Amino acid sequence: MLTDDSWKLLSKIMYLTGRIYNKPEHRMTLEGILYRMRTGIPWRGLPREFGDWSAVFRRFNLWSKKGVMSEIFQFLSHENDTQWLFLDCRLYSISL
Repeated sequence: MLTDDSWKLLSKIMYLTGRIYNKPEHRMTLEGILYRMRTGIPWRGLPREFGDWSAVFRRFNLWSKKGVMSEIFQFLSHENDTQWLFLDCRLYSISL
């Protein structure tokens, strides 16, 4: 899903946050996260090619808490490639 050039840029962003070490499995984990964000499938429906869904989910939560995912989404939102556009689909409950 990620080109080698995209991965080089994103891995540099991840590393520069000072919170992520450069591990080979991080690329597949990030690709799994992006796949899940693009398709909207449940975490449990994540294809095995990205690794165990629960490991990808835990890493997503960890990276989100550390601000890494925010940096990645910020970077991707400025790319001209529309395949990386994300919509905020939060649902809010209000009382009437």
